[in-house]
This record gives sequence, C-alpha cells and structure tokens, in this order.
Amino acid sequence: MREYFEKIENLPQDEFLKKMKQCLIQEEKRFVVTANPETLMFAQKDGEFREILLNPHTTIVADGIGVIKGAKLLKMDLKHRVLGVDLALQLLSSCHELNKSIYLLGAKPEVIEKMKETIKKDYPNAKLVGAVDGYVEDKEAVFMDMYKKKPDVILVALGIPRQEKLINKYYGQFDKGIFVGVGGSFDVISGNKKRAPSFFVKLNLEWLYRITKEPSRLKRFFDSNIRYMFEIMKERGKK
Repeated sequence: MREYFEKIENLPQDEFLKKMKQCLIQEEKRFVVTANPETLMFAQKDGEFREILLNPHTTIVADGIGVIKGAKLLKMDLKHRVLGVDLALQLLSSCHELNKSIYLLGAKPEVIEKMKETIKKDYPNAKLVGAVDGYVEDKEAVFMDMYKKKPDVILVALGIPRQEKLINKYYGQFDKGIFVGVGGSFDVISGNKKRAPSFFVKLNLEWLYRITKEPSRLKRFFDSNIRYMFEIMKERGKK
C-alpha cells in the first residue's frame, strides 16, 4: 500500500487545479487518476492496474477521504484531497477561459447528451470536438478519432479500472492532452444526479450521501472499504 501513497500528489486542491490549468496552457500531457480506497483495492488484485498507478507518467490524487485516513494510519504525510468532480469542472472552466478543446467518452447516451447541452450553455468558448457514450463498441475507433482531433482535455467516464486501462492503452500515441478517468462525474455535471450538499462535503461524508440516495452502493462500499482497512492494518504491522 505504501507504494501508492508515496506516489499521490500532496497539494491542496486549489494548487493542484492551478497546476492542471498551467499544463493546459503549456500543452503538457498528463494522465490523472482520482483514487479512493476502492481504486487501491483494485490495484492490489489487478497487476495491470497496479502497473498503471505506479507508472511514472501517471499522476494520482486522493479523491476519497479513506485514502487520507489510510495514509495517516501508516504515518505518511498525505493531507490533501482533490475531488474528481471539482477537477472535471475546473478543466471545463479552463477550456472555456482558454478556448481549449474537449473530448468526452462514457456514461449513458442520455447523460452524454445532457453533457453536450451543459457545455454549450455553461462553457460556450470550450470546443467540444467529440462526445461518445460509454456503450459504443469500437472504443479503438473513438481513440483514433481523438488522435486526429488532438483535444486538450479528454474525460473518460467508464468507471474504475476500465477507464484507466483504456486511457493507458492509447496514452503513448498522443503528444498532448490532459486525460482523466472521471467515473460518475458526468451524471453530476449534467444535472442527472445531485451532488452531495456542502455540509456533507465539508465533513468528508459524500459517501454517506451517495449511499442514502443509492442504497445499492452499500454492499460495494463496505466490501471495498473493509478489505482496504485490513490491508492498511496489515501494512501497519510490518516492521
């Protein structure tokens, strides 16, 4: 577990978002993974995903509060979260401000249509050069289209670890672009689902809000987090 924590960016969210904006201005290439305990547990059992997280070209940020708490138990200096939704929103805002281009892949057809409307309405200066739902079969063709259009920001909403594996497969072919696996962020940004109220966010209880809205998440949440805590305690016990 320590190897993941050692690689996580330890910048306050506002500083990290400024850093990403600067990368956008300078047309630097970046691959960002927003990690929660479930992310790290996938890496523990999936060698390919583990290699992606530990690859030097991958930037990891702590999205879930469980990552911060795990680091604290291991006496590691990791204090700052970067919320995946906020990162996606900041990139959209920066694309609007800087007249940069965006490519979207993932989510349900109705959600991707709402994303198109949201970008047109709220970020009119951003250039939406592609928007494909997650049910498209030929994803290689989608990435070939991305390659031709050379977008500045690529947001992929296919869920962990599928989105990261797909990005990693084609990442080396691109000369520029900020690639981010954004999970369910399109649902929130498009208004298809409500974001946790600020009260929950301030108390690091977004997970609780999501579970109250979607009880089906409960088993998945506890399965991943309980196993994660066992892994942390096992790591803590090593000399």
